[in-house]
Amino acid sequence: MARGRIRRRPTTSRSVTRRGRGVRGPVLPNSVPAWRTRGEKFDMLVLEAFAPVDARWHERLTKLDIAVDDVPKIRPLDMESVTWPDEVVADGPVPLSRLIPAGVDRRGSATRARVVLFRRPLELRAKHPENLVDLLHDILVQQVATYLGVEPDIIDPGLTEPE
Repeated sequence: MARGRIRRRPTTSRSVTRRGRGVRGPVLPNSVPAWRTRGEKFDMLVLEAFAPVDARWHERLTKLDIAVDDVPKIRPLDMESVTWPDEVVADGPVPLSRLIPAGVDRRGSATRARVVLFRRPLELRAKHPENLVDLLHDILVQQVATYLGVEPDIIDPGLTEPE
């Protein structure tokens, strides 16, 4: 190569990258549903499952937040004889969700009550992706019932126990 000569990429094809491999990864805008991550898809399912409960009990749920965490941070010592409090919905030794009551944080600020759903254990419990919305609905009904201090049948008369 002669001195002072600059070598440049051809500008005729924008789809070819520097080493000629082409575009890698999906070529979809962020607004297309296929572009959503698993976490974002799960969040949409949570909203879909919570909508009927919120529509019926909205006035009493204005101070309750719904949150999603990937995995529970609750680790019991003895996995065989776990007794969970009413605030935790679990499948044996694995918690699926937890109700955290309103309180005061370390800085002295007031916190709102919230239901935390654990995404990975819930995804593993649903036999099929279509069943995940039903499982989420059942767990949210149980948590809202605990929050309001009523039976789950009052929140949703057609409730079935989660599997």
